[in-house]
Amino acid sequence: MVNLQHQHPVIRTPDQRIRVFVSSTLRELADERRAVRAAIERMRLAPVMFELGARPHPPRELYRSYLSQSDVFVGIYGSSYGWVAPDEEISGLEDEYNLAPKTMPKLIYIKNADTRDERLADLIARIQADDTAAYLHFHSPEDLEDQVADDLAMLLAERFDESQVVADPDPEAAAAALVARVPVPYTTTIGRDGDIAAVRDLLARGTDRVVSLLGPGGIGKSRLAIETALATEDLFPDGTYFVLLEGVLEPGLLLPTIAYHLGIRDNGEAALEERISHALAERKVLVVLDNFEQIVEAAPVLVRLYTVAPTATFLVTSRVVLRIRGERVYEVPPLSTPPGNNPASVDRATRSAAVSLFLDRAQAVKPGFEVTAENAADLADICRQLDGLPLAIELAAAKVRILTPAGISQRLGQSLPLLTAAVRDLPERHRTMRATIDWSVSLLPDEQRELLEDLGVFATRFTLDAVEALGVGRSWEGLEIDSLAALVDASLVKQTEMGGRSVFSLLAIVREYSLGRLKARGEADRVRAAHADYYFDLVRRVAPGLGGQAQAEAVVQLGLELPNLRAAVRHLIYTDRLDDAGDFAWCLLIYWWISGFFAEVRLWMLELLDKQHDRPITQHTRAVAWFLALWGEMWQRPSEQVVAGLGECVRLFTESGDEGAAAMALAARATARVQLRDPNIAKAEKELRKAVAKLREFGNDWAEAITEVSLGRLAWVRGETDTALGHFDRATELASAGGDIFTTSVAGNLRSRLNFQLGNIEEAEREFILTLLLSVRLHYEEGVAYSLEGICAVAAAHGEAWRASALAVAAGVIRRRIGIFDVGAFTVHTPYLDILRGRDPDSVAAGEAAGAELSVPEAVRLALPESEHHGVAEALRHW
Repeated sequence: MVNLQHQHPVIRTPDQRIRVFVSSTLRELADERRAVRAAIERMRLAPVMFELGARPHPPRELYRSYLSQSDVFVGIYGSSYGWVAPDEEISGLEDEYNLAPKTMPKLIYIKNADTRDERLADLIARIQADDTAAYLHFHSPEDLEDQVADDLAMLLAERFDESQVVADPDPEAAAAALVARVPVPYTTTIGRDGDIAAVRDLLARGTDRVVSLLGPGGIGKSRLAIETALATEDLFPDGTYFVLLEGVLEPGLLLPTIAYHLGIRDNGEAALEERISHALAERKVLVVLDNFEQIVEAAPVLVRLYTVAPTATFLVTSRVVLRIRGERVYEVPPLSTPPGNNPASVDRATRSAAVSLFLDRAQAVKPGFEVTAENAADLADICRQLDGLPLAIELAAAKVRILTPAGISQRLGQSLPLLTAAVRDLPERHRTMRATIDWSVSLLPDEQRELLEDLGVFATRFTLDAVEALGVGRSWEGLEIDSLAALVDASLVKQTEMGGRSVFSLLAIVREYSLGRLKARGEADRVRAAHADYYFDLVRRVAPGLGGQAQAEAVVQLGLELPNLRAAVRHLIYTDRLDDAGDFAWCLLIYWWISGFFAEVRLWMLELLDKQHDRPITQHTRAVAWFLALWGEMWQRPSEQVVAGLGECVRLFTESGDEGAAAMALAARATARVQLRDPNIAKAEKELRKAVAKLREFGNDWAEAITEVSLGRLAWVRGETDTALGHFDRATELASAGGDIFTTSVAGNLRSRLNFQLGNIEEAEREFILTLLLSVRLHYEEGVAYSLEGICAVAAAHGEAWRASALAVAAGVIRRRIGIFDVGAFTVHTPYLDILRGRDPDSVAAGEAAGAELSVPEAVRLALPESEHHGVAEALRHW
């Protein structure tokens, strides 16, 4: 086992933005390095540069540490090959290139030079033959700065979705990177420096618990929230979480959505509000809640959260005021337009923000477009007519491919007054934005306009396959690719890449507009049904893999589709397909369990049960709905009524012919009995054993393994350790044989803890390491915490005071952050730590101080043998 107490700590950048490693000779290319750093910071990314490190570290160890934490490799090469250190065969320049992971995007810039070292020429030739690297020549530092900024922007658009590496070969890592990180803007933010500074000042005061960015759709609230989050990382040392509420339409889903983005797995065992409060307590964090107007009724929940977590601050974007105690409203202004009737300035330094935005977006679709004396008046007129609304300006700028500025101005002048008059019930800028979308859409051919309206049923993002499934029988059937391309060109649809495939999305206000038009045409139910059918079919295809070898991949795929899975359930219930909604939810039982969405599913099932009074449902659907609705009650509010309700589920499943589901309900009833104030342990054990036998009979290995875990926990609490060990052995055997890595991790952690308690320390250590590796693979932080504590116990038993203490604190940090608790009977590490604290208090104190500073990847590496580091490097790189 490697002891990291005396090793150099991993060098980390001061934030969690995308990190760009810069490789070059230091003195020869000093000006170029400054230029590249400026370009990276211009993109609000983090430069990772060798000269920023501590020189006493061995150079190779240092840049290996930097590389392991970086996302993009930038190489700058001039004339010199660089210094070759004693006992080395190649220079640091070549070594850095060799050590860069093959999957890391590489941007190479070669300075034009009359002479070049032979070994550098050979390296450049090798790079030019490497199809994973892109290379360009440059003349001066000024040229280089602009080129690097442009290339990084292109790379982000092509390779990253919001904030994660989208072409990541590791699907688990890609899924993990989706959650909570601040999105990376794909285009330049213009004219918001003053607003960013003003909102930062509000957040820095620390007197306002909720800061609401208020304004109509299209004014740039989300962009301002993103830029503010990036500009305030120093104010919130414990992290910033970006929670997208688009597609979250029920107020009851606010807490589950916040929990998901905080990394809290809702397994039903504790109230979500309690777990979120526990996770935020004593942490100085910023939680950004984007598009809150859809669930404004849930605003009082924020008061309860910040009351118990006073160091947490919430930054909210909304079209309406939340009207809660502790709220500070910042009205997001439009962009400045040319004053009076003045034309746009041809001088960049004196140009208004609105005109600068128009120019930037116009150049994206028509390179070479500039402000001239001939078009300056028209550009100013366009921006004034559009009230300086950023989205409206972007939509207008997209038309320069087919219209001159004069043509755009003339058509806006003809259309906007009529269109705004038709929506007099909206505030002025809301009318302008709606009218601009109307005008932009009116220029589309019928099939493209109808496609845009149909896309309104999707949530957040969607794929071409999903669009084609919707297209059967529609006017745009067979024209999907060309029509989507046209909508992208018109700035009405956004296209990015994720996991090697193209994904599309609509801005919230465009989706709202599209769905409104679809309803007006009387087509909404038909398209919703097609949407639900596609995702129901997807679930049927993916769900069987959840219990076996394809578990990790299935969890990732479903996680990427989660917003549309939510929408599909909503569509099924809304259109009275209640039995289909029940089947949909039941297919994903394992997914809800692994990912922790029981509070969310409960809301849907209660809605389904409420609708059954008007539309009959099958016995099976009723059983599913009651089972999922009672799951959280079983843990949080156990009662005889809950036990009886689960007993009714057993009966309903049995009468519907689903004996396997009846056995799962029986196991749940037994678990509910154990939670009662006066539990009937003997009856609970009898029911669990009966459930195991039934599940074995029907070949449901996943449920059998989970039930064996319950039997093992029950036996352990009763002091029957040998019996408990037998149950954990059986659960691990079943889960491992079936490829169920989640249950293998859960059962393995319990088995290894019990083995440790029984004195089987070497066996326990082997399994703690295995469960840690499995938890890292699944990005299961709860499992990581359990495993770290287990390895901590082994280290403590071996007298490794510093290492054991560091791991204990690191595990505790994870526990607090994701709001998880533990049963005292299953905790094995604390007694040994107490002994070490008496024997070697200085090492324990030093270890505890170090553990508080460890990131999750650092803690994992500290826990694992060095031989395992390489195998988890890629997964940890995206943690």
